[in-house]
Amino acid sequence: MEQSESPAPLPTRDYLKSQEEVLYMQVFVEEIGIWMDSMDAHKHFSRLLPFHALNEPMLLHAFLACGARHLALVNPKYSEEKALHYYDVATRDLLHSLQNPDRDTILCATTAVILNVYEIMAERALQRMNHIAGARALIKECRWNAKSTGIGAACFWLNVGMEILSCLHFNWQVAWDPDDWGIEMDFTPETESGKEEVWTHRILYIVARICNFRASIPRNPEVARQTLQDRHNEWLRLKDMTDRWNENIPRTMHPMAYLYPGQTISGSAFPEVWLIKRTSIVARLFYHTSLVLLAQINPVQATSEPEMWAMLEQNSKFICGISAHVKDRGVASVALRSLAIAAESLTDRREQEEVLQIFDKIRQETGWRVGFVNTELKQKWGWDTPQNQDQQQQQQQPPPPQQQQQQQQQQQQLNGQMQDGNSMYQQQPHIVVQQQMPQVSLAPPPPAQAPASVPRRPTAFGNPLLVADFSMPQHPYQAHYVPANIVQQQQPPSLLQPPLNGYGTHFF
Repeated sequence: MEQSESPAPLPTRDYLKSQEEVLYMQVFVEEIGIWMDSMDAHKHFSRLLPFHALNEPMLLHAFLACGARHLALVNPKYSEEKALHYYDVATRDLLHSLQNPDRDTILCATTAVILNVYEIMAERALQRMNHIAGARALIKECRWNAKSTGIGAACFWLNVGMEILSCLHFNWQVAWDPDDWGIEMDFTPETESGKEEVWTHRILYIVARICNFRASIPRNPEVARQTLQDRHNEWLRLKDMTDRWNENIPRTMHPMAYLYPGQTISGSAFPEVWLIKRTSIVARLFYHTSLVLLAQINPVQATSEPEMWAMLEQNSKFICGISAHVKDRGVASVALRSLAIAAESLTDRREQEEVLQIFDKIRQETGWRVGFVNTELKQKWGWDTPQNQDQQQQQQQPPPPQQQQQQQQQQQQLNGQMQDGNSMYQQQPHIVVQQQMPQVSLAPPPPAQAPASVPRRPTAFGNPLLVADFSMPQHPYQAHYVPANIVQQQQPPSLLQPPLNGYGTHFF
């Protein structure tokens, strides 16, 4: 393979001067970086890396691609051509760099992580190079894990978090065994302030363990019978771990306020659960999601039994309550998946309709595709055609004329979303298994038909991150990747610091 040099950097500059670049970078920082940084105390993606990108064209183009993509999703005035242009340029530069054994491995891994975010925002499978597995492989090349600090930690936790959200949806096992992350699971009661992110990482580990437990449930009745005791013991360990997490987290990760449905100003069917810090909201959503899943997969108690049903119902309502009242768009990525899981168990029509309204609100604000989830939930709830829905509503006590007109308008909007049934929602990327160029696109599985209390059946394809390692024959970036001579793990601090003043006395 012919080796070539990395793309030459642009002349040193201290700030953006193009109106277009300023717009797209602002959108990235304010709309995308906030959720990418939801588990990072130092906010690398929204506060530090944009400055580093001023003199790293590959990184800058990845940021601009995400910003342009978001604008195209939320505003029809903007086309996705600009987003594709920036994505193509960043991808081209990344593939070019991967052929250079003396490349900046941290820069390559960080760029791939951002391009991965771009791809999960896309409506359809991309025909070009895919970074879903590539980002993970480059993270492993840098030897980043739960013990890493700085940008390594930011990339690791974002990448692992996105994988877990996909595993929750597809009933996959987590490709990177959580016991190999290197995380310290210390459940000593927290007495220090500012440790919320550490505890968020711990609940993410617990969710990953639950994902693996759920995905490994035997389908053969005889195997299930033989392993019943072992599986029940593991379930008890996971439940105990979840309870201990909740008992020992800092006070700032518990709700600041709780209002019953009848007390809320919004008139919501769900309680108002108010948490203050973004990472606390994310952690709380993961915590309640853990308990919902555990209630569904107890090997010795059915979901319909009183104890498990109470556990399922209570935690589902907490998830819905947090999602219904949260004003922070930075938690939407986790809220979408948690809400979809929690909503499956809802039986009250008013609550079901409010959940769909929450999804629609998130779609309008973020542009993320939720039509697939709407359709899946309606099938799980047993909703019929729109005509039958109207007939059922008419058989119930009729609302006032003004309210009835408003409900019809909302229903029309929801019905329109059903046309997006073949589109995955934001956090579920169109999976492309990277073996040889070009990659083979795999369509998403059809919506599950099973009742809400039954775990999803395995899908026809597996977690694409299972091959996300350059030590494997079918590794990502075939025909482009060459091993790096020197693997960096952490950039010098000066590279991630903004200019000391507005006149550029500090250079990158």
